[in-house]
Amino acid sequence: MSERVHGEYKVPGGKLVAADLEVVDGRLAQVRVSGDFFLEPDEALDVIDRALAGVNVDTVPSELAARVDDELARAGAEGSISLPITMVGFDSRAVAMAVRRALGRSTNWSDHTFTYLDTGVLEPAEHAALDEVLSRELAAGRRGPTLRFWEWRNPAVVIGSFQSLGNEVDAEAAAELGVQVVRRVSGGGAMFMEAGNCITFSLVVPETLVDGMSYEASYAFLDEWVLKALGEVGVEAHYAGLNDIASSVGKLAGAAQKRFVGGAVLHHVTMAYDIDADKMLQVLRIGREKLSDKGTKSANKRVDPVRSQTHLPRQDVIASFLDTFRREYRTVDDTLTAEEREAARELARTKFLDPTWTARVP
Repeated sequence: MSERVHGEYKVPGGKLVAADLEVVDGRLAQVRVSGDFFLEPDEALDVIDRALAGVNVDTVPSELAARVDDELARAGAEGSISLPITMVGFDSRAVAMAVRRALGRSTNWSDHTFTYLDTGVLEPAEHAALDEVLSRELAAGRRGPTLRFWEWRNPAVVIGSFQSLGNEVDAEAAAELGVQVVRRVSGGGAMFMEAGNCITFSLVVPETLVDGMSYEASYAFLDEWVLKALGEVGVEAHYAGLNDIASSVGKLAGAAQKRFVGGAVLHHVTMAYDIDADKMLQVLRIGREKLSDKGTKSANKRVDPVRSQTHLPRQDVIASFLDTFRREYRTVDDTLTAEEREAARELARTKFLDPTWTARVP
């Protein structure tokens, strides 16, 4: 006899949806959806249950939601239930997410214990390599979800996986100023990073945490705690566009993601704490165009949205961010294993410091 499983999904700003079901030969059976939502007519609930019966357990959330919508539309057209159908406080996607939770294919923050890793001071290329190492460790089941902040000494430009090296970076200026160029595994734009002038963190989570979300939704979802953390240090922030965090005075930070085979999601964010804009404009070609209309021409000009809005030392901001994360999510402290450190060093040497990788998009 198959075991009955239960899953719940709380709609943001809405109601709770629960799904109780069995799995028979890889398909859903005896599905019962319930919750504190509002639904008219009453008979529509039976239609929702019927829509999910017999569905393959590997069906993705969008297809589950589509089946519910299609079955409701069909029942209305055939006259087996009266129209209009009204769903208040939930929708077909919420039903799909409750089913996925019951199957263990979708998780919530509370389902995980996060590890905070104090990885110490590393070269920028080692940080990029460690992102990949920790993501693959999670995908292989050898590590759980992790959070870590970057600390480094040498200035760097970290470009997105698909950016043109020549279009983004002035190689002569970078060499003259001692700025290392590193290509990361995630997409997105270039980051000019000087030690002490940026706040960068990496979050590695299982793909189940963002199950059923669009890329845009997953960016905002994974940074909900960051907006709270900024609020704790006096900055009222919001998500802007696909992957930017902004305040009333403009952009604060940019995020990037990479999803690995095996189910790991790498999400990292860099915030401008107090950047030397003149040096940045010498190194970043695109940056010149982006800032040319903002009056950033003086060699003394700095991009300092986090420092000027918080009036706190960088390390105090990071400490406050970490405190917020700990309050929001179950977190334990750990360190890198010797094997992980060595793997990151080797990957930095063979990939992230290799011109073949750095210039793979010339």
